[in-house]
Amino acid sequence: MVATNLDIDADLLDTALRLGGKRTKKAVVQEALEEYIQRREQLRILSLFGQIDLDPEYDYKKQRKKR
Repeated sequence: MVATNLDIDADLLDTALRLGGKRTKKAVVQEALEEYIQRREQLRILSLFGQIDLDPEYDYKKQRKKR
């Protein structure tokens, strides 16, 4: 953990506390950062759409078989 001082808009934080049902400001900020990261990772993955060639001969079920 890192101790950090942030100047966060009080109205935004109060709204996030109410909507998210969190009990602490720390919990709200933690969840907001997790959601931010998740969203950015999703956008990065979506940007790959249409850029990856799929092998029509690939057999994904073959990977499931025990060796």
